[in-house]
Amino acid sequence: MNNTDELGREYDERPWGNYTVLDDVKDDHKVKRIVVTPGKRLSYQVHAKRSEHWFVVSGVATVVLDGETFELNPGGSVDIAIGAAHRCENHGEVPVVFIEVQRGTYFGEDDIVRLEDDFGRQ
Repeated sequence: MNNTDELGREYDERPWGNYTVLDDVKDDHKVKRIVVTPGKRLSYQVHAKRSEHWFVVSGVATVVLDGETFELNPGGSVDIAIGAAHRCENHGEVPVVFIEVQRGTYFGEDDIVRLEDDFGRQ
């Protein structure tokens, strides 16, 4: 179940950290602030209806994109095409914070197909 933050924005705690929806007014994009707790990682996943652009604000993000692994420092970014397998991992000691811009035709959480998940989610 989603909650709201102090500004009334959609906010949700996840096993790997949390996210806050910064913008979802238009039907062609959605913007989230994502925080990944040290030692945690998002599921390895794909989306059928949206692409994503990640911009790292703080921390060092380890990104896995279609089987290739690389690091993004603050100011770094990556584009994730529709259908590309991806995840963000935090191997550091401080939270990884990144801004995710989703672009496509649908942005619901049910457009996540998890290929691997540390928390047993489908």
